[in-house]
Amino acid sequence: MTLKAAPGDRLTLRFNTNGKPQTLITSSLKLETVMQSLPEAQVEERVVFSTHRSFETAEAKAEQWHAQGIEVELAQPDRWQVWAKRSTYNTPLLRRLLVQSLQAKGIQTARIDTQILKQVPRPSFVLNGYRYTRDQLDITAGNGQIGVDREKDDQPSHTYAGSLRLQPNAYGNSTLVNVVPLETYVRGVVPHEIGGWAPQPVLEAQAILARTYVLRNLRRFAIDNYQLCATTQCQVYWGIDGAVPATDQAIAATRGQVLTYQNELVDALYSSTTGGVTAAFGDVWRGWDRPYLRAVIDSVNPVWDLKNRSLSNEQNLRAFISQKKGFNEDGTDMFRWRYDTTLAQLNQELHSYLKSVQHSLASFKTIRNLQVTQRSLGGRVLKLAVTTDRGTIELEKDDVLNAFEAPASLLFYLEPLVDKNKALKGYAFVGGGMGHGVGLSQVGSYNLGKLGWTSDRILSFYFPGAQLQPINNSITLWRDRSSLQGQANPNSRNN
Repeated sequence: MTLKAAPGDRLTLRFNTNGKPQTLITSSLKLETVMQSLPEAQVEERVVFSTHRSFETAEAKAEQWHAQGIEVELAQPDRWQVWAKRSTYNTPLLRRLLVQSLQAKGIQTARIDTQILKQVPRPSFVLNGYRYTRDQLDITAGNGQIGVDREKDDQPSHTYAGSLRLQPNAYGNSTLVNVVPLETYVRGVVPHEIGGWAPQPVLEAQAILARTYVLRNLRRFAIDNYQLCATTQCQVYWGIDGAVPATDQAIAATRGQVLTYQNELVDALYSSTTGGVTAAFGDVWRGWDRPYLRAVIDSVNPVWDLKNRSLSNEQNLRAFISQKKGFNEDGTDMFRWRYDTTLAQLNQELHSYLKSVQHSLASFKTIRNLQVTQRSLGGRVLKLAVTTDRGTIELEKDDVLNAFEAPASLLFYLEPLVDKNKALKGYAFVGGGMGHGVGLSQVGSYNLGKLGWTSDRILSFYFPGAQLQPINNSITLWRDRSSLQGQANPNSRNN
């Protein structure tokens, strides 16, 4: 990628050479990765307990291990993983004793990932005719703005406020980290998550959630020595290019405001489209209950009585999906959908998933049946039984989305597809919503904003029981439930 100063400005680079600080000045810098041969092959090992689609489920699993006295840490080399803490299990013997002790207890999921490294990637750049290869590099600009052009990502250049730091991560390569003040970070999230054309109360609600989310989730990438990613695994953050007067006004109007429940920051979750009913936290992820994240019919009209017509009932769910009017998301692209998927495609996707988690049935030949065996009150698939020629695999919650690409959410039902001889040839996934569906619906909030709802009323609708208040020292940012001890400082737990 190429880093650029604004016209007339300069970048200042700071790094160490042979232990001594060095400073260089330039208007642009092209960062590259070069493969550096090692003097001799190195063995890299880690104990992996489990692999997950989401941080939320991974953290819940980590808390279970922690409660059993096993030190763990969360990582995201690709999918989220729970690792045995490397600084504790720091020798081959300790790692093998750990896995053997778990296997003796009947726990077969833990495994040792081993790599033999002959080369390692190193960040590098050429300046003044000399190639510098450095693992850590601090970059600042005179006006506090740096352009980043990611040449291989097929994305436009973005401008980032604050400073940049190139640093090693836990996976043997490097991460470019943007060090930026809170409100400036929120300025880089709101327009990219909700769009600058939304009604003002919707922009304000999004700003409050973005601010709450970042403060609540500072612990996510502790293993890599930074706090949040810039993708949908956290919040979409593309710097300050997309800021417009409307989003800046919403951020200023809500400055310092966060959403809390019993004086703790809420999990400020949101998704594109709920499909007409929000999901409870436990509908999608493992972990302790969040009372403010529960199934709510996403409508201002009495279109469905969830109390008396639970969507855990398959027939009720199908009737609900067939209902397409009266909801906040009426007529939008992902409110209702159907995806027909061939058996060959389903087999391929399941093979890939089972192999990635080293499942014992990964060598199956074909799927024989898919069946939803449990739904939540709000209709989300809690358990999906996948019958194969080798046995049955039970997928739970968002593992279903990890295994199969077709469903855009867990709010779906299945229809077998058969050929003229009545032989199974695939399945249709019929459902609604896009994403996890927990918390605020961005599409639904548009409708509420158009109806004249204020930002606090919108948030109360999607987070019932939560309170809006200015950030202050009495608020707990995040509480570690594994030890049942509150922690106001989210960085105090190294996970």
